[in-house]
Amino acid sequence: MTAVDHSLVKRFRQDAGDRISEQRRQDQVSGVTPMSNEDERQYARAVIAQILEEYARAEINAGRTPLDAETEEQYAAAVHAALFGVGRLQPLLDDPEVENIDINGCDHVFVGYSDGREERGEPVAETDEELIELIQILGAYSGLSSRPFDSANPQLDLRLPDGSRLSAVMDVARRPALSIRRARMGKVFISDLVGNGTLAPELGHFLACAVRARKNIMIAGATNAGKTTLLRALANEIPPHERLITVERALELGLDTFPDLHPNVVAFEERLPNSEGQGTISMAELVRRSLRMNPSRVIVGEVLGDEIVTMLNAMSQGNDGSLSTIHANSSHEVFNRISTYALQATERLPIEASQMLVAGAVNFVVFIQRRNNFQSGGRLQRVVTSVREVNGVDGRVLSSEVFAEAPDGRVVPHAPIACLEELIAYGYRPNGTWG
Repeated sequence: MTAVDHSLVKRFRQDAGDRISEQRRQDQVSGVTPMSNEDERQYARAVIAQILEEYARAEINAGRTPLDAETEEQYAAAVHAALFGVGRLQPLLDDPEVENIDINGCDHVFVGYSDGREERGEPVAETDEELIELIQILGAYSGLSSRPFDSANPQLDLRLPDGSRLSAVMDVARRPALSIRRARMGKVFISDLVGNGTLAPELGHFLACAVRARKNIMIAGATNAGKTTLLRALANEIPPHERLITVERALELGLDTFPDLHPNVVAFEERLPNSEGQGTISMAELVRRSLRMNPSRVIVGEVLGDEIVTMLNAMSQGNDGSLSTIHANSSHEVFNRISTYALQATERLPIEASQMLVAGAVNFVVFIQRRNNFQSGGRLQRVVTSVREVNGVDGRVLSSEVFAEAPDGRVVPHAPIACLEELIAYGYRPNGTWG
């Protein structure tokens, strides 16, 4: 297979982009209905084919051998990916075994695979400036609103078209840095997580019944532990007739993309300020707005700040069945983490008040962790190792660990469940399994 000349791809992309922009301008002047995203992609394919034909003709006229059909197809795919995908990142995102991509400057690329391997990858751009340009293009066309990436806005978080999460920084490190965490499982169910060992069978059965019983659940874990995937699986236990509102910093849950499972979903995404510092819509504001839109349940993708107080108030005022994720190193640490966020929030809640709020709002905390499974050759595995039930408050949150890890590594029932009768009414059978 012939290697693609990326400087040539860049030239073709610039030419194609100019022609598409000109067509957009002509349509606007003529009052023609703008092309849909799919129409524009089809138009781009025709434009790229025309550019490649002109290039072949020029090569023949100059006495050089034109590209063969296979190589021309490679160039067409590369130019289309540069226009609508993620350029030279696209092959990595197309590989189902790639789990994480870390880029420390255009030519320092590290690829993590689902089996735990870490390998050096090929450069994703010719220069750091070209890498920044690629990130800027992604920021302009991903999510619900354009997200700037420049010296005034040196941080960027967004969801790529395939559901992967991208985080980028510039001017706070020697070189621009980029991390992509793959969303490898879009439509995922509790049965899938039981099948791959993330959930013990009885624990999967318990969580499914807890969701059906409209218990408020917080999923805790470290970065890349699998919190979002677990949240998706729990959300897919929610009956399809319920109206869901999701609130996220960057869209990644994607519940609104599966109308067969959730036909009535509104997905909110935080809006960052524009170049003049105007137009911000925070997570806390979106959570408040969601409560006015007749939700059956509110799902907060990741709790990191001010929104915690608004969310807990919503949970304790009748919006039962809410789900969210939070960073923590254990199920017990979640309560202190919430108090810290509440203390830093606009409301400046003292610790005692936040602990009372947690006790009245949260029913269960589910802790998931990522670790090596030495029984399968050191392969990385995500496992739910603890579920804690909130029982009340006495200066601090009182809780009991209803599922815990046994000495032999199995996750088993550990303490009596206070709301057992309620869960039984929704199908829970102690010592039962999911299904």
